[in-house]
Amino acid sequence: MLFLDNQVTAAVLTMPDVVRALEDSYRDLATGVGICRPRTDLRLPIDDRRVYQWGTMEGGSARTGYVAIRMKSDVLTEVEATHEGTRTQEKHCVRPGKFCGLILLMDARTGEPVAMLNDGLLQHLRVGADSAIGARFGAREDAAVLGMFGSGGMARSHVEAFLAVRPLERVQVYSPTRANRERFAAEMRELYGLDAVAVDEPRAVYDGADIVAGCTDAVGDVVKGRHLRPGTHVTCIGGRPDAEAKRRFDVWLRLGSATVPESAPGWATEDEYVVYRAQPDAPVWQHHRHGAGARRPPREARVVRLDDILTGRARARDNDQQVTFSERGNIQGAQFHAVASIVYERARERGLGHVIPSEWLLQDIRD
Repeated sequence: MLFLDNQVTAAVLTMPDVVRALEDSYRDLATGVGICRPRTDLRLPIDDRRVYQWGTMEGGSARTGYVAIRMKSDVLTEVEATHEGTRTQEKHCVRPGKFCGLILLMDARTGEPVAMLNDGLLQHLRVGADSAIGARFGAREDAAVLGMFGSGGMARSHVEAFLAVRPLERVQVYSPTRANRERFAAEMRELYGLDAVAVDEPRAVYDGADIVAGCTDAVGDVVKGRHLRPGTHVTCIGGRPDAEAKRRFDVWLRLGSATVPESAPGWATEDEYVVYRAQPDAPVWQHHRHGAGARRPPREARVVRLDDILTGRARARDNDQQVTFSERGNIQGAQFHAVASIVYERARERGLGHVIPSEWLLQDIRD
């Protein structure tokens, strides 16, 4: 078994790799070759402000012969930000600035645990790749201007991802801290040669934007419908579109839905994740709005699913005036085996990673 850290992932994996791997995994899911379950969160109160969250998601494919579960261990706090009353979610493991996210990869052909990976870089790449897949089918072919909310790691991976599917020329970014957004713009100019500018108010993000992306840690409305111009494609992986934006979406592109349990078909859900809470009446829940609203298409939305696009039964955009929106759905579990297996196979070929003796993980007592 190999332990593979973020440095190994950076050395062997590219954004185009991730986009291709996820598209293949979603095809497997649509045809029944792959399976996954929705993300499941277990939340426990710690005190009157903090919550512990154990989050998992898993899936596998009979085509590739891999199965993986991704696990996160977080202490969560929600705080009021200074801008427009926006709330943000802070998280850590052990202490601020440290995080625990792990992927356990199994070889389904033998049952052997073959790799354990840090999930940090892979997490950013796979979320950016989802937005890129949505933009590939939902954005106009000539989309060249990206309006970005957020200037952190997710925003960086999204610029890289969008560049893999559209000829971006300009990025206009807003985040509440001037130094952060100016640093981000400078990095995008240096890395990609883009005309990247930091704007001083949220409204300016929309000016001339062909794609608008929300990549923040906000808990609440980020993308405002009153500012969207015709022809815009929208993604929002941090915060959410407001009610007006949802009304303006001509097409809601959903990349997929989790497999329905064969033994419990009534468990089928369109929600992004399933939440279990200990002490549901505890006062701490009044301070945590994350996950309070179901992330699913509104009943009146025109929903187009990726499997219908891939088979030619539907299109995400019929003309250049439509406002389109894309989101993953609840198929996170279909992502990690697809991408982690690439990292594992390439790391093994190159002799990278730390070896953990398989015998440490096996036993002679039947489980």
